[in-house]
Amino acid sequence: MVVLSPLLRLAGFYQPPFYIASEEEVRISSEDEGTIIRGRIDILVFHPPFWVLVIEAKRADYSLVPAISQALAYMLADATSAKPVFGFVTNGSEFQFIKLTKQSTPRYALSYTLSLNRGDDLYTVVKVLKNLAGLISNS
Repeated sequence: MVVLSPLLRLAGFYQPPFYIASEEEVRISSEDEGTIIRGRIDILVFHPPFWVLVIEAKRADYSLVPAISQALAYMLADATSAKPVFGFVTNGSEFQFIKLTKQSTPRYALSYTLSLNRGDDLYTVVKVLKNLAGLISNS
């Protein structure tokens, strides 16, 4: 949340019509050289149809894959209209956007993975978040 919170504030997600609510957490763990590393996926709902999942762990090297599958499960359950549902997953150092369209067969698309360690990726994250905020506010 140290990295994510300022990005969300810059994109306008801390003002109406958006709201932040912590949802259920999903525990994840892995073993690294005999040490068990535990983390969790926190789900924050801002404004349906936008879901944000944050992988929270002592290390920021967890893959985004568990969060993507969890996000898609929540997004599929929420996708009741013909309008797209959006998701955003992060582990604090990597960021990825998800778009789900629910037609006769649900389809999803993933953005490429953006990173704190790569050039202007944070600017791209803020720009995409602002665009999503505008899309969702106007729908």
